[in-house]
Amino acid sequence: MDIQSKIYEIRGYKVMPDFDLAELYQVETRVLNQSVKRNMKRFPDDFMFQLTADEWEILKSQFVISSWGGSRKLQSFRSL
Repeated sequence: MDIQSKIYEIRGYKVMPDFDLAELYQVETRVLNQSVKRNMKRFPDDFMFQLTADEWEILKSQFVISSWGGSRKLQSFRSL
């Protein structure tokens, strides 16, 4: 996995989509998100955020999602 290509700048933060971070750690996305939710006190307040619908539409076009086959719903992102 080329990590640099999975990092985006959104709201002034360098971020990685939860599904790419999960792939990096070789776990399912839902497992990563469950772990974060169960341990929120261990992470800084700005560790994750949900995209707005507009932000997701812009980013989705960068993924070329129609051929990518990935998620078509709003994603959580993790600050790097």
